[in-house]
Formats: sequence, structure tokens, C-alpha cells
Amino acid sequence: MTIHKLLAEKIASLRQKLRRPIIQGILGGQGTGKSTICNTLSLLLQDMGYRTFTLSIDDLYKTYTERQQLREEDPRLIWRGPPGTHDIDLALIVLEQVRQHQSPVSLPRFDKSLHGGAGDRTNPEIVENVDILLFEGWFVGVRPIEPSVFDIAAPPIITDADRIFARDMNNKLGDYLPLWERLDSLFLLHPIDYRLSLEWRKQAERQMIASGKSGMSDKEIEEFVYYFWRSLHPELFIEPLAKSPTSVDFVIEINADHSLS
Repeated sequence: MTIHKLLAEKIASLRQKLRRPIIQGILGGQGTGKSTICNTLSLLLQDMGYRTFTLSIDDLYKTYTERQQLREEDPRLIWRGPPGTHDIDLALIVLEQVRQHQSPVSLPRFDKSLHGGAGDRTNPEIVENVDILLFEGWFVGVRPIEPSVFDIAAPPIITDADRIFARDMNNKLGDYLPLWERLDSLFLLHPIDYRLSLEWRKQAERQMIASGKSGMSDKEIEEFVYYFWRSLHPELFIEPLAKSPTSVDFVIEINADHSLS
């Protein structure tokens, strides 16, 4: 049995057990293949008779205008993505509508190409009779940790400013706990080394550039990825989840060649 088939059967089994629509969380850092695995699971679950849809935490970003105002209030939020840049109230409404089997449901959608790449919310997708919602994102299900952890340098969290930012983002993460309470199950896409995310991102950008599209330089990619690592460092927030049988329901190991085990 393939890993994808195993995961699909686990999700279907939970749907049958709970006898209501379920929210399946999928946690994975940059480059771990969240979109790919969600597309594959959707096809498998559809074949099994379950109306399955995907919602990314990226779809829940605040609007462009709201994020511009947010950046004026906190200039450290130079990119969308970290805790605090999402519309949690909207997310709670959507997840609760799915769990309560309301129909239709308006799934938010976000277009990253708008406003010169800053992105903005676009027309929602109207869906009916949802059985399973795959809710994926780079920190879906991640919980705040003990603030004293940041006293010890964990590159790229090095300077006092880095530590203050990390503590503030850790504090903001608490606002997302009501969302995680709506998850019925959580899968973790776990690279054998979290630093592979940086290499995978560089590979993807090089392929885009080679195909004639615009892309970031290696230095720009490093700055981008390190920014996310400073906000929620994988070694501090995700590694412990991979070792805790009570935090996630299934861990999918990802090798350097992107194969799953």
C-alpha cells in the first residue's frame, strides 16, 4: 500500500467514525509538498466517495489593505506569513461551518500575484456538501512554546532583536489555538533535516528562472526563509511535534529527494 493510500484510508476511517464532516490538518514547512499531497489525497478520497476540498492557511491572509496597516503598526512584518497576518475570525467561521455540515460554504482564496506579489484575497470558492476539508499550512497545528527557549541562540535567531521577534511571534501563535481545536486529526510532513526546505526552495526558484519566469536569487531566498525561521523556528516548534505521539496523528518522513517514508 502506498503512503498516500494509507493516509486516505486513515482520513476516510475517521470520517466514518465521527459521522460528520472532518477537518484534516496537514502541517509541513516550505517545500515539503503540501499542495501535492493534498491534491493526491483529494483525488483518492473523491474516488472513495467523499467530497473533499483543500484550504490553505495562505488563503486566510488578511486583505492587502489590512496587511499594509499591519505593517505600519509593526514594520517587522515585512512579508505575509507569520502569526498575526491571517484573518482568524474568518477562519473560525469557515471551519465551524464545515464541521456543522452547513452548505454551501464559501472557502476563502488568495491570489499571491496581486499588488506586485504582495497578494490579496480574491473571489471565494463556493462548495457544497463537504465531507472532508484538508487544511494545510506551514504552521497548522503548531502551538506556543516556553519563551525561555529563545534565550539560547538557534541560528538565525541570534541578536536581541531576533529573540524579541521570536517571542512576539510565539505569543501571537496563541491566537491560533481556537483554530487548531477544530482539527479532527493532524498529519506532519517532516523532512529528515529541516534545512532541506532552504535547498528545495532554491531548486524551485532556479527551475522557474530556467523556464523563463522571474524568480529570487539564492541570497533573496535565504533572507526569505530565514525570516520565517526567525518567526517560528522548525527546530524549536516542529521537531518536538515529530517526537510527540500525542501532538500529531501521523508523521510522514520526507527524504532529500522528496520521497516519502
